[in-house]
Amino acid sequence: MARQSISFTQPNDEWLKSQVDQKEYTTKSELVNDLIRQARKQQRQIDWISAKLEKAEKSGFTNLNKEQILAESKSLI
Repeated sequence: MARQSISFTQPNDEWLKSQVDQKEYTTKSELVNDLIRQARKQQRQIDWISAKLEKAEKSGFTNLNKEQILAESKSLI
């Protein structure tokens, strides 16, 4: 496993420590790796949705473009 040295802002470091203190994770490294896994999974989902939107746009299924659909979906959150 690659070893890295990173710095956190005070609020982020406190949050990381609280997660470890609450026994959610055994170490900050475990937590950071889990956050990265989640971000990678989310990116795969975004890429999949984006590809589906492009396909729909090209097929004429929708009259909105990808950016409009994504903007509208974000406004619903």
